[in-house]
Formats: sequence, C-alpha cells, structure tokens
Amino acid sequence: MKMVEVNNLTKVAIDSELIKKVAGKVLNGERKKMLDLSIVFVGEKRIKELNKRYRKKNRATDVLSFNLASKNSQVSGEVIICPRVIKRNAKKYGSSFKDELVLVLVHGVLHILGYEHEKGKKGARGMEKKQDYYFSQI
Repeated sequence: MKMVEVNNLTKVAIDSELIKKVAGKVLNGERKKMLDLSIVFVGEKRIKELNKRYRKKNRATDVLSFNLASKNSQVSGEVIICPRVIKRNAKKYGSSFKDELVLVLVHGVLHILGYEHEKGKKGARGMEKKQDYYFSQI
C-alpha cells in the first residue's frame, strides 16, 4: 500500500493530484510495494535552513530528500521542495514551472529509493537515465 501525502506550506498553487501521479509513477516503476511518502512545499528560508543543517550548504535549493526508513521493498521518506527556486530555475533553463517541478520531484523520489548522483559518474549516469525515463512518461 502506498501513502503519498502532499503538504503545501507556501502561497504558490500546487497541483496535488499531479504530484501524487508523478510520485506514484516512479514508485510503481521501481516496484516499491509499501511506501509512506511525504511531499512538502516550503519557502526559501526554510529550505535554506534545512540545506545548511543536513548538507552543510548555506543556500536555498530546489529539492531535498530524506530516506526515513528502508527495508527490502518497504520505504518511507520525505521530499521537500521549494517552488520559488523551481520558478527561478525554470526561467534560467527556459523550461516551464510544471516541467521543472516534475523533474525535481522525480529526482527527489529517486534519491529516497537509493539512487545517488554525487558519488561517481556511474551513479550519476544511472540516476539521470532513470530521471529522464520517468520524466518522459509524464
């Protein structure tokens, strides 16, 4: 059973159904049977605090992922997303807010499922391929 919860703590309008659909697509594709996933949208100040505390990076970021528990096919985690940073990145990359949001959500969920891009080129390529695949399915 999958439980995907969406909490928007910002004033930016977020399509919760789209968020649940995207997360579900990745979870089903990776064959995760049990999962509690919390997706939280926060402001720049809050995500900067979290990024500094947990990653030692004193800046706002678009997405943070926290794997809270992982055993066999059972996973529990939280994806924290900053819509303001996503809006800036969309403008910077010539993308839409929706596309950028879907991309960072897929990225965040893949992290919870154990994919890593910061520990070598092979892992980065593997994660990028998965990310592109799921993005193309939305």
